[in-house]
Amino acid sequence: MLKTETLPNTIYIEYTFKIYPLQPASEILIAELGQLGFESFVETREGVLAYLQKQDWKEAILDSIFILKNPDFKISYRSKEIEQENWNVTWERNFNPIQVDDLCTVRAPFHEKSNSKYDIVIEPKMSFGTGHHETTHMMLQHILAHNFEGKSVLDMGTGTGVLAILAEMKGAIDIDAIDIDHWCYLNALENVERNGCHHIQVLEGDSSTIPHHKEYDIVLANINRNILLKDISVYANCLKRNGLLFLSGFYYDDIIVISAKCIEVGLKFEKNIEKNNWVAVKYVF
Repeated sequence: MLKTETLPNTIYIEYTFKIYPLQPASEILIAELGQLGFESFVETREGVLAYLQKQDWKEAILDSIFILKNPDFKISYRSKEIEQENWNVTWERNFNPIQVDDLCTVRAPFHEKSNSKYDIVIEPKMSFGTGHHETTHMMLQHILAHNFEGKSVLDMGTGTGVLAILAEMKGAIDIDAIDIDHWCYLNALENVERNGCHHIQVLEGDSSTIPHHKEYDIVLANINRNILLKDISVYANCLKRNGLLFLSGFYYDDIIVISAKCIEVGLKFEKNIEKNNWVAVKYVF
């Protein structure tokens, strides 16, 4: 049985946005909020629920959100404090299963088992990575499109652990899943066990937590632009020759600066997937 520890009762600020028309304003709003440090999002029939740790909140946090000033959309919002333990009630009410390329389903424990080749059960608990956001969805697409049989894999910023879980389902036999957030670390442990995985080691920390002198066939990193730019050289140093690096968590316009850094350390751009201006990029070492 998985042992978990009791966490301090972290307080989150929950924003409820009502949006009309819903698209593309909902996607743009999520993208802008993500840049400000909002951790989790739930898309509803009327708009978006967005969550930010209270310690990161400030009075003027929404002042720089351009979509709120766009006259083409009517967006109203309210906010309240919410404790971690109560967030599950919210996502259970709003979380719908997703399908990726008709091969993979990501669902919650209370949904019926799917007929997909890869059926992943995720209980996010404030962690990023249900597959609903473009970056996670595209990283899942990359994994589905590539051979993971017998591969060693590093999953940086693992969040719920969904990418590592799919990697094992596709045949990876040695996977390190790392996240700096303690809550994500515990959540990934739970999801790994929930999906019957046996080849995933979940670690808590940043890129300095990567086991020394270890090399990987594939590195997955779905974080954000600034952390990626800082750590790309670290990822390259732990990649085997001809290894693959998949990066996401940034916009299409950022490919230039991300690729420039990759070229510096010997990585070659190969392809990217784009969705609503977010991208997931493949590099070869």
